[in-house]
Amino acid sequence: MNKHIVIDARIRRASTGRPVARLLEHLQTMDQENRYTVLVEQDDPWQPQQDNFTPLSCPYPIFSFNPLRQISFARFLRKLKPDLVHFTMTGQQPLCYFGKQITMTHDLTMYRYVRKGKLPLPLHWLRMLGYRLLMWSAHRKAERIIVPTNFVAEDVGSFHKFTMGKITRTYEASEPPLKAEAKELHGVSKPFLLYVGSAFPHKNLEGLVAAFEGLAEKHSDLTLVLTGKREKHSKWLEESLKNSPARDRITFTGFVSDEELKWLYENAEVYVFPSFSEGFGLPGLEAMVHGCPVASSDATCLPEVYGDAAVYFDPNDTHEMAEAIENVMTDKKLRTKLIAAGKNQAKKFSWKRMSQETLGIYQEVLEK
Repeated sequence: MNKHIVIDARIRRASTGRPVARLLEHLQTMDQENRYTVLVEQDDPWQPQQDNFTPLSCPYPIFSFNPLRQISFARFLRKLKPDLVHFTMTGQQPLCYFGKQITMTHDLTMYRYVRKGKLPLPLHWLRMLGYRLLMWSAHRKAERIIVPTNFVAEDVGSFHKFTMGKITRTYEASEPPLKAEAKELHGVSKPFLLYVGSAFPHKNLEGLVAAFEGLAEKHSDLTLVLTGKREKHSKWLEESLKNSPARDRITFTGFVSDEELKWLYENAEVYVFPSFSEGFGLPGLEAMVHGCPVASSDATCLPEVYGDAAVYFDPNDTHEMAEAIENVMTDKKLRTKLIAAGKNQAKKFSWKRMSQETLGIYQEVLEK
């Protein structure tokens, strides 16, 4: 008997929404039997390719502690009469919705590396208590909890011990190499180190800058390129570098086109991933796909995902970070080995397989 599955895809266009976008893409080729309602943001133009998938504009923000919105969103879901709701980020689900559901928990980074934002401290901690309540409630009510790595599975199991037995790991994947024709980015000169992503505190870009300052003394032509959306954290970082001796050799590119990103990956000396905490670590895999050698933090899930295709360092030790980067820059045999291993490592992950495993979870939960 066909079932009605609701997928909450409001994060589809966010930086953390790529697994959702790929899930929707592949599910349409795998399941023409069940009926899907896909909740999207009000200005999201997403349209399905299959008749059994229907987009539905959702007027509620992703996170809200407003009691009226909580009640209203729960009523909104109940009116859809779903057999199953897949919340693609823990904390999206209203506290007062008790229908059959599964949830995706990407990591616990926000609980360990708190970003204060603009709120006064008392309100900020009150908000964090709210987030903890939302996650506790989501994990309690979920039939299954999907996580992207074994590390996160163990982390969530330790954080909420009652989740043991209902956590399932489904690996994410890298995109194939960008198809666009590479286009040199104006203002970037070779040789350069590359980082792509946000500047949130847990990404440890201050540590990367400190490591680069040491390398810059030895390599007079080396530059550092930081690519990612310009937001308050990247602006704070840039402001803090005013007195850095290497300031003129650090470039904040902001958003770049696919053509420019491809050129950056293909021409960087090293892709450096200095993060303190990740749930999967997609950017390093994307660098590998494009033939860029990777020097990575050894924190959390990164060794699990990158395997022997990266050189690792302690993210708290900027001297060790600089040494790892320099080894990749100067050791030709090591570079050749990392480039070949990186392309092989990226092939171990598949969005199609992730989607097949997720569909299997739907089927198991619906049969209960």
